[in-house]
Amino acid sequence: MKITFYGHACFGVEINGTHTLIDPFISGNPQASYINIEEIKADYILLTHAHRDHVLDVERIAERTNATIISNYEIVTYYTAKGFKGHAMNHGGTYTNNTFSAKYVNAIHTSSFADGTYGGQPGGFVIKAGEKALYVSGDTAVTMDMQLIPMTTNLTASIFPLGDNFTMGVDDAIIASDLVICDKVIGCHFNTFPAIEIDVDEAKEKFAQAKKELVILEIGQTITI
Repeated sequence: MKITFYGHACFGVEINGTHTLIDPFISGNPQASYINIEEIKADYILLTHAHRDHVLDVERIAERTNATIISNYEIVTYYTAKGFKGHAMNHGGTYTNNTFSAKYVNAIHTSSFADGTYGGQPGGFVIKAGEKALYVSGDTAVTMDMQLIPMTTNLTASIFPLGDNFTMGVDDAIIASDLVICDKVIGCHFNTFPAIEIDVDEAKEKFAQAKKELVILEIGQTITI
């Protein structure tokens, strides 16, 4: 899995030439102003929930790429009514194709579109490809449901929000990594705006003291897991 960070909570995941984009919020993020949204590849767009800072660029990218939007029933229905391709799921369900599988798992948050349309219950995804497995928690508080994930999946890495206020913060992200039994955490959803600012060096030190790795990617940076 090649994982590219596009800012805030947006990631691209390339698996054997298949491109999956998660929670595209790029054009509205000044920190990602140098990312050319027209060059981003997407065969699939996975959405954890409907908030603007996770779906702003869905329509622009899906129209250009003809990507299939994967999310809960309410979110997918919202987009298919506009003529976009979609695959609706709900919690506990798994979407599978020839390259990867994506299971929609629980998250504790809220979910609505900018126009007020209900966005269903929020979630996260467990993405599997061969021996690799990536947990994308989405915007969430730490929850005991997370401990269900390692009962069936050995995670390679997890993507957790760190910014607090609207999601769990650094200390709870460490607890979450214990619950999912995953010591490699990729941070997101921090420092985009004042309410979610953190001290990155302090966060890394806290993870190191817990004998875990916190990966902080620069916008546009790619890593392979």
